[in-house]
Amino acid sequence: MAETVADTRRLITKPQNLNDAYGPPSNFLEIDVSNPQTVGVGRGRFTTYEIRVKTNLPIFKLKESTVRRRYSDFEWLRSELERESKVVVPPLPGKAFLRQLPFRGDDGIFDDNFIEERKQGLEQFINK
Repeated sequence: MAETVADTRRLITKPQNLNDAYGPPSNFLEIDVSNPQTVGVGRGRFTTYEIRVKTNLPIFKLKESTVRRRYSDFEWLRSELERESKVVVPPLPGKAFLRQLPFRGDDGIFDDNFIEERKQGLEQFINK
């Protein structure tokens, strides 16, 4: 039987120049969640978040796009990813049921600090 010998030669690499080291990556996908806006009144009130995507990946038709989405859209996305993929899907920031109780003395889920925390959590979710 023939014996297999591992190839231990080093890969020949070209020297890295400044443009290679500090230039833009060859393929990138940047997703930012920003600019929360609360719309509506009473029980029809909700907050939307601006989702901005920048990429140079060839599978995307647009290299830059922006949409507005609300928390329930992220819940839908997460459930679709869980249903259709074999990877572990990261968690979303919590639903904040207690913040929705009446007579709290604050704005509940429409409080600026809560919206900012949720925005950061949604950005972490979407980038994982």
